[in-house]
Amino acid sequence: MTGAAIVGVSDHVEPSGVIDMPLRALETRVIVEALADAGLTLADVDGLATCTGGALMHSVELAEYLGISPRWTDSTQTGGATYGLYVEHAAAAIASGLAEVVVIVYASTPRAARRRGETGLGTFVTPERAEFEAPFGLMPPIGAYALAADRHRAVYGTTAEQLAQVAVDTRRWAARNPRAHLREEITVEDVLTSGSVAEPLHKLDCCLVTDGAAALVVTSAERARDLRRPPVHVLGAASAHSHTMISQMPDLTITPGATSGPAALRQAGLKTADVDVVELYDSFTVTVVLALEDLGFCAKGEGGPFVASGALAPGGSLPGQTTGGGLAYTHPGAFGAFLLVEATRQVRGECGDRQVEDVDVALAHGVGGVLSATSTVVLGREAAS
Repeated sequence: MTGAAIVGVSDHVEPSGVIDMPLRALETRVIVEALADAGLTLADVDGLATCTGGALMHSVELAEYLGISPRWTDSTQTGGATYGLYVEHAAAAIASGLAEVVVIVYASTPRAARRRGETGLGTFVTPERAEFEAPFGLMPPIGAYALAADRHRAVYGTTAEQLAQVAVDTRRWAARNPRAHLREEITVEDVLTSGSVAEPLHKLDCCLVTDGAAALVVTSAERARDLRRPPVHVLGAASAHSHTMISQMPDLTITPGATSGPAALRQAGLKTADVDVVELYDSFTVTVVLALEDLGFCAKGEGGPFVASGALAPGGSLPGQTTGGGLAYTHPGAFGAFLLVEATRQVRGECGDRQVEDVDVALAHGVGGVLSATSTVVLGREAAS
């Protein structure tokens, strides 16, 4: 139990995948919308967490642009796991009296930047990788995930068909989401014939590259009672990391989610059987399989058969990635904030055609780097007793 709640959310994407808007304007848009969702304004904000925009002092520079002076700030960067980490940190700050209303925001426009002719090395080309991995032809980041998928196949017999089912079920959710980039339903055969990118991963096993932004507002459960929307309580939150380079991953079949997932559930006082919907980081299909195992929804090595059963699909035993995920909805580079936005909306019952029935508990699980860092957040309709 953390005593914190998410009280406002917003995300902005375009079905085209392109948002031709200055980054600061895009960040401001989702921040203002998330605050309005909560019935708050910028004047209420005394905490800010972000690490986007290429700035040297990310949250400090954004605060200046917004015209606010928060007394608590965070620019920690753990890739797609960052935003669950921010929820964890925000809850701790609120509990400690260091802040009362914290805004968490992410925005990135790689597609629009490409159209403008902007180029860059990207976050995956570090000096360490350039020296120790690039000379051996490892293409980041997909090469790293392909290594994990191939190891899982070698140890547990996981098949390309099983991985493909993740993409198939994700598209079934995307078909229900008018804002998703890819809405056409696909088959396992479509995935297997989409072209090999890095064995055993195919093109349709890989996430999108789109523009997008998301924001959420976290405050105390006490303050949340008087706000515009029903609070979605942060029941548990935990983070972990184990490596930067894939060559240094202790075990290619075990992610830091094996630490963060059980820890978040313990804090919430819940078990996996209590979770009604999951929003898992799906940078690649194998990311989902590993997460399901490490979080405890199935035993290690049983992720392939689990997803092959259609568990994650609409009507499945564990509905997951209900927006269409990073594989079909949007993926601007770090998808973790969008997972939290959708998990919140599912608990509030606001998702229309993609709404899962009777959601009391939702779990959002972010993954950063090359399976390097994870953050797990458990959200609930009711505060923990």
